[in-house]
Amino acid sequence: MNEKNAVVTGASRGIGKSIVLKLAKLGYNIVFNYRSNDEKAKELLEEVKSLGVKCEAIKGDVSVMDDAKELILLCKETFGAVDVLVNNAGITKDNLIMRMKEEDFDSVISINLKGTFNATKQVIPIMMKQRYGKIINISSVVGIAGNAGQANYSASKAGVIGFTKSIAREVGSRGITVNAIAPGFIETDMTKVLNEKIKENVINQIPLKKFGSSEDVANVVGFLASEEANYITGQTINVDGGMVM
Repeated sequence: MNEKNAVVTGASRGIGKSIVLKLAKLGYNIVFNYRSNDEKAKELLEEVKSLGVKCEAIKGDVSVMDDAKELILLCKETFGAVDVLVNNAGITKDNLIMRMKEEDFDSVISINLKGTFNATKQVIPIMMKQRYGKIINISSVVGIAGNAGQANYSASKAGVIGFTKSIAREVGSRGITVNAIAPGFIETDMTKVLNEKIKENVINQIPLKKFGSSEDVANVVGFLASEEANYITGQTINVDGGMVM
């Protein structure tokens, strides 16, 4: 493939890390951002470089427009183009609505949804000038089906799906595709803390009877970023073992 460049947000661990490594193995130069874990970010930076591609890491918060701008400009100025943007940054602050604090609702919406808006807004002028680009937004099946105790997270991820469809309609004529991926229960640090009874109850709802891996999500990102997905836009692809149909 011709040399291409990707930006991934929230990528120092978990699904974001797997996405970075997948794209690097496919030959993309990478710029990724992270919010707090300097050590994990440095480890990932070195791992990506060992795969023979160029990589830059930048600390910041995509819910802040200036940080999102700095992230996108780093890729454009360093590598000359931004071919792929993966909006992966996200947090959870779960609680029942009666106990949920206003700041817990606001912070989840701010990072998960507004962060997606911020990075997308910054990359669109670049991609429109190129007349090419792939934007891939990481949503969640709870944005489709909802989940008790996750009103803030579900709202943010449902918003990402609506945002994806709207932007796909706006920029399709310029050769830009915009799609969402909705992971189900994926083996990450967030799911490792669940007790065995909860895990068993969840697995009973999944036709494939197992949690997914972060690599399962990254593989779909790799496909949507490729030329093989050029005629796919405005879609939400569930990676959930059949849990939500």
